[in-house]
Amino acid sequence: MELTRIIAVRHGETAWNADTRIQGQLDIGLNDKGRWQARCVGQALADEEIHHIYASDLQRAHHTALAIAEQAQHPGARAVKLHPGLRERRFGYFEGQTYADIEARWPEESRRWRTRDPHFAPGDGETPTQVMERVGQAVHEIAARHVGEHIVLVAHGGVLDMIYRLATGQGVQAPRTWELGNAAINRLLWSDGELSLVGWGDVRHLEDRALDEGTA
Repeated sequence: MELTRIIAVRHGETAWNADTRIQGQLDIGLNDKGRWQARCVGQALADEEIHHIYASDLQRAHHTALAIAEQAQHPGARAVKLHPGLRERRFGYFEGQTYADIEARWPEESRRWRTRDPHFAPGDGETPTQVMERVGQAVHEIAARHVGEHIVLVAHGGVLDMIYRLATGQGVQAPRTWELGNAAINRLLWSDGELSLVGWGDVRHLEDRALDEGTA
C-alpha cells in the first residue's frame, strides 16, 4: 500500500489572532511572534525528508511556508506551491470583527456560528459544510499527486480543523476537543483517498526554543 505522508501546519501568529479578530480570507501578515514561530517550525523540520511544500495563497500561510522551505534539503521543497483550496474559511461580514463584536452585533448569527450550524454562512461567507468539501478536495488532490512522498501543507486554523475531522471521521458539528496551535506540527497519512491521523498538536519546537531564549 503506497502512502503520502503529510505534515499539516497552521501559520504563525498574527496581530489579529492575538486580538481574537476574525481574519477569514483577509490577507493579514504575521506579527513578530508569528515570524519567530515560522522560523522555529522551519528549524524543527529541517532534517526531515520533505519533497514538496504547499501553502494557502494568503500571506500569513505563505510566509510561514517560506520559512520551512528555507530549511528544506530536497530541491522540490524549496519552492512553495500556492493552492487557494487551502485558504481560510470565507467569513463574510464577520471578517475584521472580534468575537465580542460579533456576539454584541449579531447574537443569533453568533449562536449559529458557535454551535457549528453546518448550513450557516455570514453574508457571502462559506458554510462549514462548504469548507469541509473544499478542504477535502484540495488535500486529496495534492496527496494523490505525491504518493510515496512526504509533503507539508501550510494553512489556517479552520482548514486544520477540517483536516482533523476528515482524518478522524467527525462531522462539522462535532465538538472540537483538539488544539489548533499556531505553527504546531500535525502528522497524517493519506492512502486510497483516505486520511488517517498519526500525531497532532506537537509544539515542542516552540516550547524548547522559548525556554532557550528565556534562560539565555
